[in-house]
Amino acid sequence: MRTILLVIFLGAASHGFAQSAEDSVKATVNRLFKAMNEADSAGVVNVFAPEAVIHSIGKTAVKGERVEEFGSSIKRLKKGQLDERIEFGAVHIDANMASVWTPYRLYFDEKFIHCGADSFQLVRFNGEWKIIYLIDTRRKDCD
Repeated sequence: MRTILLVIFLGAASHGFAQSAEDSVKATVNRLFKAMNEADSAGVVNVFAPEAVIHSIGKTAVKGERVEEFGSSIKRLKKGQLDERIEFGAVHIDANMASVWTPYRLYFDEKFIHCGADSFQLVRFNGEWKIIYLIDTRRKDCD
């Protein structure tokens, strides 16, 4: 009986740890979108690792952007002007590496702009998740 209880306890504890790690990864991604919505340039830059890379895939090209440039573009906005609505798809974690897939719809002044998917790669530095790579698709047809 003690063995069964121990197995149940360890299983529940490991599930709780995995859920906690997933929650902290999601919290990092959510901090990015909250900072974008609040036009908080420093908050945007803070969720990225110093050597992070950002790419966007359009119809025919892949465009790169530095995190600092992205942050600067955010501070030109008014609070609440940009609203990227995401749904968490797959979240995968192994040790200090995580991968997150989020379909999204982007609104500017409450007007639909485009949709697509965001793909994040995160690394945990000293217990804190940072985005090391972000790539997204952009399209008008969302169905």
